[in-house]
Amino acid sequence: MREVTSDTTSIRSIAVIGSGLAGLTAAILLGDSGHNVRVFEKSRGPGGRLASKRVANGSTDIGAQYFTSRNPGFTRFLDRWAGPQSYQSWNARFGYQTEGGSWQAFPEEHRFVGTPRMTAISRALSEHITLESGVRIARLSKHRSKWQLTDTEGQHYDGFDQVVITAPPAQARELLRDSGLEAMAEGLAEHVDNILPCWAIAAHFNRPVDFPFDAARPNSDVLFWVANNSSKPGREDEGQWWVLHANPGWTHEHVDDAPESIAEALLAEFKALTGHEEAPDDWVPHRWLYARSSEAGDNPGYLFDQNIGIGLAGDWLAGGRVEGAWESASELVQAMDQNPEP
Repeated sequence: MREVTSDTTSIRSIAVIGSGLAGLTAAILLGDSGHNVRVFEKSRGPGGRLASKRVANGSTDIGAQYFTSRNPGFTRFLDRWAGPQSYQSWNARFGYQTEGGSWQAFPEEHRFVGTPRMTAISRALSEHITLESGVRIARLSKHRSKWQLTDTEGQHYDGFDQVVITAPPAQARELLRDSGLEAMAEGLAEHVDNILPCWAIAAHFNRPVDFPFDAARPNSDVLFWVANNSSKPGREDEGQWWVLHANPGWTHEHVDDAPESIAEALLAEFKALTGHEEAPDDWVPHRWLYARSSEAGDNPGYLFDQNIGIGLAGDWLAGGRVEGAWESASELVQAMDQNPEP
């Protein structure tokens, strides 16, 4: 995959829906090619699953726990647009538990985290775009060959030649259906089925947890991932914040349970795993309905209908990793610049 180069021969007005890493990447690269880009985000700020929760005396990463950069272009992109100070290596002890109960080390790989929190990356990237936050787009419609976006409050945003959708596939399909774009919506069925939910809890312990790993994937029906967030670079916590992610299957069975019930179950499993007797003095929950892609299904990279001028990008189209979101958006932008509006 080549890096997108500047091409201002066909300046277009483009709307990007969603400001996770895929949306931010698409907006920055399209803008760098000379196009006029506006990003619409339903939440208060950018980031998607590069998410952190504000907690006492700091924050804790509640979504994506780290990222890799197997494509050197990804770190070049981050260095240029977010700055090398926005992320660092996480030289942690990683382990996983086999079905037999023994522990093995993760394969060696360079892993990175945002500093001092994962959202540092998305905040830095968002400085290079025009962002409309707190705006949930509900419908797309064509008016005189231009796309009009309508939000849930009835506000219209006019004059777009093309639209990039980077929402999770279930939300993207709903938007396309509500816009009368049934064929494109139905093409997302497989991707919708492959997105897994995740209950997450961040818990604070005054006393350090005696566990041989900073991050681990236990062999558990309840827990999918545990990590000492305080072991990441740039964190200045008193005590330790641990992040616990539930298994997708368990989350699906308990998706509508009260957060207190979820915390009780995850913390009980964490206690059994680590032997740490001390109860946390604080905890915060988060329910991810669209946490990550399963390993099933194909990975087309992106989707783009040149005839109507709508593209879709996201990690769910490119293997599910954080880096996949960048790859998906980069490839979509490349296709859009090679195939401008008809």
